[in-house]
Amino acid sequence: MALYHRNSPSAVSAPARGGSVSSGLELDFAFLSDPGRKRGHNEDYLGHSAPETIDDARRRGWLFAVADGVGGQELGEVASRTAVETMVAGFAAAKPEEAHAGLLARLVQAANIKVYETGRDTGPGGTAMATTIVSCALRYDRVTVAHVGDSRCYLIRRGHAMALTRDHTVVNDQVRLGVMTTREAAKAETRHILSRSLGLNLFVSVDTSEHHVLANDVLLLCSDGLHGAVSGAEIARAADSGDLQEAAGKLVELANEHDGSDNVSVLLIRVKNVERVGMYRGRPYKLR
Repeated sequence: MALYHRNSPSAVSAPARGGSVSSGLELDFAFLSDPGRKRGHNEDYLGHSAPETIDDARRRGWLFAVADGVGGQELGEVASRTAVETMVAGFAAAKPEEAHAGLLARLVQAANIKVYETGRDTGPGGTAMATTIVSCALRYDRVTVAHVGDSRCYLIRRGHAMALTRDHTVVNDQVRLGVMTTREAAKAETRHILSRSLGLNLFVSVDTSEHHVLANDVLLLCSDGLHGAVSGAEIARAADSGDLQEAAGKLVELANEHDGSDNVSVLLIRVKNVERVGMYRGRPYKLR
C-alpha cells in the first residue's frame, strides 16, 4: 500500500516510480503531483496498492488512484486524501479473486460515504467536502477503470491517447443530450462545473469499464489540471518517452506552461508484459 501527495507551492516535485513483482503481468509506474503556478497548495492526492507475491498479483492485482479535491469546496485536500486512502485500504483488504468491476464500484461508493461522513464530523453543522476520483485495477491482461468527476484515465497505444473515461460535467452532459456542441462546450465558462463528485450525497453513481491491455501500453491517470491544458496528441508524445519519470515531468511542465492555474497530477503505468487469459463463469483460464 502506498500513498503520495505533494502539498507545496515549490517547483516541480521529484516523481517517484516503482515496478512489479515477477509475474505474468509486469508493470512500471511513475507519478508526479504539482500545485501549479497559481495555487498556494495542492488538493490532489495519489496512491496505489501493489501485490507482494506472484500469487497475490494473480488473485488480487494492482490498484492505482488519483483524486482532485473540488475547487470552491472547503478542505478539498482532506476529501481527496480520504477518498484515495479508503480505496487503497479497501482494495488491499478485499477478497482475493473478486471481480474488479464490482470491487471498484463498491470501493468508490465506500470512499464517497467516508468523504461525506468526514465532512459532517468537522464541527457544528459540518463542512461540505467533495472530490473527484479516477482509479484503475490491473490483473492478467485486463484493466478495470472506475471514476466519478472529471479526473481521467487514458490508454496510450502506438502513439495515440484514448480517453477511457467520460467527464461528469454539466456541459459534457449537455453535449451528450444535444443541447450544446463540442465547440460551445470547450469555450463555456461553466465547463469545469461537475455534475457528479464524491462527498456531497450518501450515494453516487459510479462509471466502470473493462479493457484489454497489451505489452507496451501506457495508462495515464490524471486530474483536470493536466487534460484541461494539454492535448491528447501532446499527452501521447510525452508518454511515449522511454523513461516514465521524464514523461511525468514533461506532462506537468506542459500543463504549467500552457496554463498553470490548477494543481496537476499524473500517474503513468507502463504494461511491460501481460498474462493472457480467458474467462469461464467468471473464472480465468490460461490461453496457450
